[in-house]
Amino acid sequence: MRLETERLLITEMTMDMAMDVHKNSLDDDIRRFVPDEVFETLEEAQETIDFIMSQYGATEGPLIYAVLTKENNTNIGYVQLVPIGDGKWEIGYHVAKAYTCKGYATEAVKAFLPVITELVGVTEVYGIRLLENVASGRVLEKCGFETFFTGEGSYHDGVYEISKSVWKR
Repeated sequence: MRLETERLLITEMTMDMAMDVHKNSLDDDIRRFVPDEVFETLEEAQETIDFIMSQYGATEGPLIYAVLTKENNTNIGYVQLVPIGDGKWEIGYHVAKAYTCKGYATEAVKAFLPVITELVGVTEVYGIRLLENVASGRVLEKCGFETFFTGEGSYHDGVYEISKSVWKR
């Protein structure tokens, strides 16, 4: 897959992206909101990319793609579709701290959703976030997700105040 938007390129990850993936994973937002996606070492990032690359060409997931700026080909994060059980899928995304508040996550998700759902053959995707992650909530809202639950729920390693929303093709 290779998608282009006005400012971004969404493409398969390659091993030469490992240093960027490692560095992008170390910012405070990732540590706070998705701690299982922090790669403390370059080797951890390489192992993860190796796994991610093994998923391309299949439709079982997770399906994770790099988000690069078209201007200078900088790796600023990722967008992903991840199975969450019972035939359901969840959207995920992260833009490195230095590139937030510029609309990149919204631009990437809007371009990614129609293409990846067609590829996988699904008509709805869930967005699950910590309630305190207001920026993620704005991205989901701008991309057409509708909230159907707000309250205590399972999230990663515990029970937190979360929000669940759904996008339908």
